[in-house]
Amino acid sequence: MAVARVTEIIAGSKKSFQDAIEKGIERANKTLKNVEGAWVQDQSIILDDGVIKEYRVNLKITFILKD
Repeated sequence: MAVARVTEIIAGSKKSFQDAIEKGIERANKTLKNVEGAWVQDQSIILDDGVIKEYRVNLKITFILKD
């Protein structure tokens, strides 16, 4: 039986939530091994004078621990 761990990361993008998700997963794959899945826990935006400056996502990343 495999044992998994979940870690939380926050990623941002000036383009879109989708881009922030992709950047977050790409970065997680550079650091973590055996990434199995992810889910978006939360989304938020950063505003500057009422204009969207950045899209942010809070991701939960699941990865399998090696024996």
